[in-house]
Amino acid sequence: MNHLEAIACKIKIISEFLAKRDIPALNKGELQKKYGIDQADLLILFGASIIYGCELAAQAFSEGIASKMMIVGGEGHTTDTLRYIIHKRCPEFETKGKAESDIIAYYIGKKYGIKGCLIERESTNCGNNVSNALKVVEESGLKLQSVIIMQDSSMQLRMDAGFRKIWDHKNIELINFASYRVKLVVKQDELCFEDNNIEGLWDVERFINLQMGEIPRLADTGEGYGPNGKNYIAHVDIPVEVQGAFDYLQKHYSASIREANEKYK
Repeated sequence: MNHLEAIACKIKIISEFLAKRDIPALNKGELQKKYGIDQADLLILFGASIIYGCELAAQAFSEGIASKMMIVGGEGHTTDTLRYIIHKRCPEFETKGKAESDIIAYYIGKKYGIKGCLIERESTNCGNNVSNALKVVEESGLKLQSVIIMQDSSMQLRMDAGFRKIWDHKNIELINFASYRVKLVVKQDELCFEDNNIEGLWDVERFINLQMGEIPRLADTGEGYGPNGKNYIAHVDIPVEVQGAFDYLQKHYSASIREANEKYK
């Protein structure tokens, strides 16, 4: 295994850990198999998801995966990309200055006919994504027993940990479904994504930045986001294999870690 192949292998270990999925596919059959329900009470889509994730969530909701849908997101590091993509698809819709949730709601309303979504448009990071989503649920009067959460694959595990901290007293079945999963491979002596149909996917450098920035956040240490650190999220166990992959990669991507910590909250 050469150096680039080793990097691809280590990134795969980390990305599979972060991209938490509690069911293998987002459909009613898988819900029934694992949880004994045909439909969740609520599907929450977070605005940081790439357009592929928005499409996936809208398709699943159209097929009855949940009885209600919420879109969460104000403005963050992914907003400008989302504004550009949706305005390109829907030039009649002025996305400039709009919150992620309003942009997504317009798009899925036009393409899929989905109306009446709960909207949260004030949050700017994973932490207040969760607390603000809970506030919207409480204000709506919804009584929930099961919730599906969908986020960008790099942040799905952290979102889960945030929900476990803030919603832990609610006795709600939390079902994770990362909006996509990808694999890095080496072609012509370059790292690239394995063939996929994931529209809107980050470039390789940004994808690596996002992956590398998550492990220090998830670590339950003085500098991390867990109870022994900033106390933003519930405790996360980081497997030895994942920590080893991160330790190997940080020798080559220490700048990526700093950049991700500064930019991608």
